[in-house]
Amino acid sequence: MNTFFAMISRMKYISRWGLMNNTKTENISEHSLETAILAHALATIANTRFNEDINADRVAVVAMFHDASEIITGDMPTPVKYYNPEIRDAYKQVEKVAEHKLLSMLPEDMQPAYEPVISNDDSELEKYVKAADKLSALIKCIEEVRMGNNEFLKAKESIEAALEQMDLPALKVFTEEYLPAYYLTLDELG
Repeated sequence: MNTFFAMISRMKYISRWGLMNNTKTENISEHSLETAILAHALATIANTRFNEDINADRVAVVAMFHDASEIITGDMPTPVKYYNPEIRDAYKQVEKVAEHKLLSMLPEDMQPAYEPVISNDDSELEKYVKAADKLSALIKCIEEVRMGNNEFLKAKESIEAALEQMDLPALKVFTEEYLPAYYLTLDELG
């Protein structure tokens, strides 16, 4: 019996932002879909505006699986995960073990197709996934603050600063041209 897809479907049970008081909970399944959409958008912007040759579809698939190891590890809060280099490095090792465990749930003939998206090591694609991951977190913060939840103000500031440090022209285009719409109401969007 192959259990990979049943295990992947459990992404919906892993909540994010565990240390934060949320007005609406978010799970890694929801987050991964949003990250995939954003990563695809960033790659498309890079290709159309900056003549890059990024495989937007591949970036989206990598983003869909970027947090899959958290099915096994759970979502470790950012302040804990990055508290010091030893914890960060140890957690990266734990993530690798979890990735290998997930891959072992596939038949051997399918493992080579999923290994590159579960254990992504393509630095070009990874920078788009990382930017999209941060954008998704920023959008969550924007939504929470708009609902009056000041618990997310510091996280919002921190994520905005991290995004500003990223050297990705497509990210700058997205934040200038698309991000402001996330502050609008439904009536304003329509």
